[in-house]
Amino acid sequence: MAGGVRPLRGLRALCRVLLFLSQFCILSGGEQSQALAQSIKDPGPTRTFTVVPRAAESTEIPPYVMKCPSNGLCSRLPADCIDCTTNFSCIYGKPVTFDCAVKPSVTCVDQDFKSQKNFIINMTCRFCWQLPETDYECTNSTSCMTVSCPRQRYPANCTARDHVHCLGNRTFPKMLYCNWTGGYKWSTALALSITLGGFGADRFYLGQWREGLGKLFSFGGLGIWTLIDVLLIGVGYVGPADGSLYI
Repeated sequence: MAGGVRPLRGLRALCRVLLFLSQFCILSGGEQSQALAQSIKDPGPTRTFTVVPRAAESTEIPPYVMKCPSNGLCSRLPADCIDCTTNFSCIYGKPVTFDCAVKPSVTCVDQDFKSQKNFIINMTCRFCWQLPETDYECTNSTSCMTVSCPRQRYPANCTARDHVHCLGNRTFPKMLYCNWTGGYKWSTALALSITLGGFGADRFYLGQWREGLGKLFSFGGLGIWTLIDVLLIGVGYVGPADGSLYI
């Protein structure tokens, strides 16, 4: 009987040990799951990263490139497309040669159609403001009187043409004679003065309505005023009231 009780006691002790180990495992597993859940709920301080965009590569085309023909002769490029080492000590009016180089983004060729960057250009030694009138363009003024004595001048800003090479600044001031027109024709004014001048039609056409009314109500100054106006308009002494030239 005693021999049968000992195995039962050993079995009970084993069961108690197994029960204790199972409870311990359950308790330790619960603590780990709670710690895991807590770590999920509170992930800790977050780090922020700022993404710096890369600088965009410059693809802008210089404004002078629009004036520069591609793959043309370097010697025929406009002055805005090249840089030349000029010498202001040259003799005025004499031919001179200067070393030039094309500006960035400009392509040109030589006489053999080979790409070229440096070349020699031939020109006349003179400043831009010394160019003839056909080689530069100027601003027009519509506020000066073209028919006056002495003839009026106005200040204008002039710019050398693209294909013309010269020394100094390509934009320069000049005093020019008033030469603008308002669209009045000399032939029309003279014809009206001869045919209907007694009624002041010529003066009305030129915009001189006060003189036109005077001629109308005086019947052309009894013909004397009419004859005088024919002569004055014929020689160009009487012009449009706005001060412009005849066309």
